Amino acid sequence: MKELLARLKSRPAIFSEMIAASLLANILALATPLFVIQVLNRYIAHGVDATLATLAIGTVIAILLEFGFRQVRLRLAASVNAPFNRELTNSAFAVLTGAKSAAGEAMAPGLRQQIVSGADTIQTTYAAPNVAALFDVPFVLIFVSVLFLLSPTLAVIVAVFLVAVFAVALMTMATLRAPTRDMLTTGGRRGTLIGAAITAADTVRAFNAQNFINRQWRNESALFQRLHRIVMGRQGVVQTLSISAQGLMSVAVIATGAVLVVQGQMDVGSMIGANILAARALGPLIKLAQMSESFVKARQALALLHEFSKIPRERTEGSALGEYSGALEFQDLGFAHPGQRTPLFESMSLKLEPKALLVVAGSNGAGKTTLARLIVGLLEPTRGKILANGVDLAQIVPEWWRKQIVYLPQEPGFLNATIRDNLLAGNPDLDDGALNDLAHAAGLKSFIDQSPEGFDTPLTANGANLSLGVRRRLALARALATDGMLVVIDEPTEGLDTEGAQLVIETINKLAKRGRTIVVFSHNPQILAAAPQYVDLNSKPVPKLVRNKKDDKGPVPLEAVPTPAKESGS
Repeated sequence: MKELLARLKSRPAIFSEMIAASLLANILALATPLFVIQVLNRYIAHGVDATLATLAIGTVIAILLEFGFRQVRLRLAASVNAPFNRELTNSAFAVLTGAKSAAGEAMAPGLRQQIVSGADTIQTTYAAPNVAALFDVPFVLIFVSVLFLLSPTLAVIVAVFLVAVFAVALMTMATLRAPTRDMLTTGGRRGTLIGAAITAADTVRAFNAQNFINRQWRNESALFQRLHRIVMGRQGVVQTLSISAQGLMSVAVIATGAVLVVQGQMDVGSMIGANILAARALGPLIKLAQMSESFVKARQALALLHEFSKIPRERTEGSALGEYSGALEFQDLGFAHPGQRTPLFESMSLKLEPKALLVVAGSNGAGKTTLARLIVGLLEPTRGKILANGVDLAQIVPEWWRKQIVYLPQEPGFLNATIRDNLLAGNPDLDDGALNDLAHAAGLKSFIDQSPEGFDTPLTANGANLSLGVRRRLALARALATDGMLVVIDEPTEGLDTEGAQLVIETINKLAKRGRTIVVFSHNPQILAAAPQYVDLNSKPVPKLVRNKKDDKGPVPLEAVPTPAKESGS
């Protein structure tokens, strides 16, 4: 309810108009029971057709006006909700896309999806019809007041039923909170399993993991279904009690009214009208009780969104260097994954002048990809600094920094969009001629030409259905689109045939000739042998700089690459 009040308070004028429309609509709703009372007491007693016609016309007009005020109220509620719904959905997705990588990766993918979809749950719960129904709740007092004028005794009976139904609605909301929260959490884990079954389908089949993942699914589904039964069972009890309460109240009103009629304290028309008034008074409370599950889900979704919004997000403000020369420096750099007792590496100090080459070596898990992500700004050091032109990356806007980098990750992923959209993501200003140059430079031209729609061919499954060689070439083309001064390439030859590997090496050499600073991460012996010196991440915890002995002929594959800057301390 706090969310609803916040929305209404943001538009006080519309809030007032909704209250006025609700008041008028509920006053006009009195026309029907009053019509019944008048027809039974006046027309049937005297048989004057003009009286019946007048009463009927007046009641029809009242019903039409009531309909009009309720429609106005619905439109007002929709106008209040619209900006909140947009902001809720957009902000949730913005947190998802703008969260720091380490924070986002710490959450299960299924839970992340549940949190974002929770915005839709909130939007559905606070939809205009539901908001309008809530506005009717306070005005049940109008019907009780009129009922009191007809018979204080019947008014008391109806009030008791109203209080009971309202209490049931509040109790239901309270008892549904825990199972609904657990159901959302379990649903997130089920979502993770579904994602694994889809994105890792070959892994599941190739390694006979069906039994394992099916067993996990059965366990999570059993828990989810048990929680769902609890929630639905309690909601079913509420609905049954509401219907029973309506029936019992009608019996109580008619029975008591009949006694009052016999005693001469009430006429038959008033008794029938009182029963209609009682039903109209109980209706909004029954609706509230039936919506209790939705409100509990919305509350849980809001709580998750609130926690989600606390996830650390990347900076959108900071410095942007006038011109980046390619200088890069590590000062006492160290990194440890969350929960690890020992750092992946520490006390790494190295300075690269513009146009320098740095090769970083290490076995799998030594930290090559982690260091690459640190340079790109996808991760933050646990100690030390990374400087660009002498400025700490922690002070630089990440969006600007990444435009300065030609980045080829080891495991490239893509947007579910066209090839053109993927290439333009980092540099929207490229024209078709530039795109063709990129495709040619990355050895992607034949693939583009053979694709049914060329650059407009859509990618699906984030490119996972493409061969590794094509993915690497496509990633290389995307990386070259920025034309940045710093080149960061993680495992340049992995997954490529001889021709593809040679193409990447030639691309590195061309970039070096153009004065780019190059950082290559590789465990390829050929690349290590060609480098005048390289950083060895296998040396723990402090990486060391290894210098190669050169013969007179010098390195062959990377001979055009500039010599790296001298070590400033490692």
